[in-house]
Amino acid sequence: MFDLFHRRDKAVRYILTVLLGLVAISMVITLIPGYGTPRAASDNIVAEVGGDAITTQEVQSQLQGAVRNRQIPSEMLQFYVPQYIDQMIRERALAYQAKRMGFDVTDTELASAIRSLLYNQFPNGQIDRVSYQRFLAENNMTIEQFEANVRKNLLLLKVQNLALEGVIVTPEEVIAEYHRRNDKFKFEYVLYTPANSVGNVSVSPEEARAYFDKNRGMYKTPERRSFYLLIADEAKVGATVQVSDADLLKAYSANQERYRTPERVRARHILIKTMDKPKEEQDKLAAKAGDILKQLRGGADFAELAKKYSEDPGSAQKGGDLDWVTRGQTVKEFEDVAFSLKPKELSNVVKTAYGYHIIQVTEKEPAKVKQFDEVKASLAAELKKQTVYDQMQNGIEQARNEIIKNPQAAQQIADKYNLILVKADKVGPGESVAEVGTNTELQANVTSTRANDATQVFQLSPTRLGVAYVTAVEAPRQAEFSEVEKTVVAQLTASKRNEIIQQNTQKATEKLRAAGGDLNAAGKAVGADVKTSEFLDSKGMVGGTAAVSSFAEILSKPVGATFGPLTAGGNVLMVKLVDKQVADEKNLSAQERESILSGLKRDKASERRDLFEDGLVATLTKEGKIKKYPEAIRRLGNAYKG
Repeated sequence: MFDLFHRRDKAVRYILTVLLGLVAISMVITLIPGYGTPRAASDNIVAEVGGDAITTQEVQSQLQGAVRNRQIPSEMLQFYVPQYIDQMIRERALAYQAKRMGFDVTDTELASAIRSLLYNQFPNGQIDRVSYQRFLAENNMTIEQFEANVRKNLLLLKVQNLALEGVIVTPEEVIAEYHRRNDKFKFEYVLYTPANSVGNVSVSPEEARAYFDKNRGMYKTPERRSFYLLIADEAKVGATVQVSDADLLKAYSANQERYRTPERVRARHILIKTMDKPKEEQDKLAAKAGDILKQLRGGADFAELAKKYSEDPGSAQKGGDLDWVTRGQTVKEFEDVAFSLKPKELSNVVKTAYGYHIIQVTEKEPAKVKQFDEVKASLAAELKKQTVYDQMQNGIEQARNEIIKNPQAAQQIADKYNLILVKADKVGPGESVAEVGTNTELQANVTSTRANDATQVFQLSPTRLGVAYVTAVEAPRQAEFSEVEKTVVAQLTASKRNEIIQQNTQKATEKLRAAGGDLNAAGKAVGADVKTSEFLDSKGMVGGTAAVSSFAEILSKPVGATFGPLTAGGNVLMVKLVDKQVADEKNLSAQERESILSGLKRDKASERRDLFEDGLVATLTKEGKIKKYPEAIRRLGNAYKG
């Protein structure tokens, strides 16, 4: 809840969600770099929106970031290429539409968003331009690129918020959702697993050979590439870097403003929310806050009352504790009172846009400059990190230039710049390479580089930079049977097994259907017992194979209704509703009602946003403002094939 009454509008909170984790955790920002910059290489463009190009490098950056953050598995990258391109098109379309509608992001809005995004990355949130530039450089971005990204996302939110205004949820919808979540049901069921009836499936060498001869076109050896890989490793370079006390003192003296801590207070509060609540309840809410204040003045424990009454989910269970607060972090009404209080002093009831607050300051510190000894350790780590980063970047760039001129001297070049050298021979898609394993960044860069040329410097991992010199490219060719025999046998075995399972599934389905609603007859027909479930809510699984929501059409019917047969999770299932527990609407608390209301609003807003974006993309495509290049998309997807 603390975030809710910081000086952040909806756009800033959205940007925080999208960007903060990537900026703080990953060495590579996965936003779209250089938005609005014209591109020249047409064969490198996968789509255009309003004349602005989306390049293969930008898509690769998005995919690589997603793999690093474990959002998608590396072996599935080829299938995600079209999806990521479509998402980037939607983002560009929203930004393009925002400009057409005259929306703009002021410098003040931009500065506020950046302060919110990067607050925790700098001492006490004080951002000076030198540190700002260095921080972004460490994350492979320039100031211009980062600010263009933030400005673009603020524009996106302005257009999206316009489309989402007026989302309404009726009381009837809230009640229906309450029952969907809380009603419980008991079932009798018959569960048949066709896979259990499949015995051993064998494939003879003759069958495998015949299958291969019939489907030769399916079996090709992939393109293979040989290359030298030079790696700048942070630990290896860092072992040779020392920072002297003289350097530390010099840096401290030159940047003392960085170590100036502003006046701050440690505060806690109890919040009674008024935001999103009916006007007729406002007086009652104010009275509630006043009653809590009386209890506190009478000696009640602040932390216990905060846990009991505060509607700030971020601090309530911490006894209302907000930790240290500096000026500019909270809304003005809250700030003015917090900084006027003495330690342990209670405020009166304070009204803000979020509701009624009762504030107590537990500690207070004046502005000061930290002494050298206080910051020496962190400053030493910072200077060493910057020195190591500079040496890694400069060393590998120079090594790249030299290996292009003299690839035979790869080992000498690696030794000269304190790099790791890996010699990789005939590496195919998805195959492991010494020192780095299966690495999507390496694969994408090597795949897009011709023989006798070097890749650009790229990020191998958060602590490693790499550059590869491609020495040879072996073109794809028709595979010999001996090379793929194991693969052929495995595929043919799986095909035979699946065919048997499909046949058994069909037979079981027909037998269960013929039994009608008689579960005993159904069980006897397929050789399965009739079982009874416990009481299950809508998220429960019947027989561990199908969700209760799969039988939605019988949940509102009288006890005794049957459903099925249903194929789910490789099983065939028939169910009978044998009992219900309908949730009592009297138990719907105000807190749960608000939670349901918020959830339904989010769902409706999401649906409306998707419809708006789909309609916008369709319109811009029809106008010729959006262009996709299927051949370029296909080539990019093929680069990730395993």
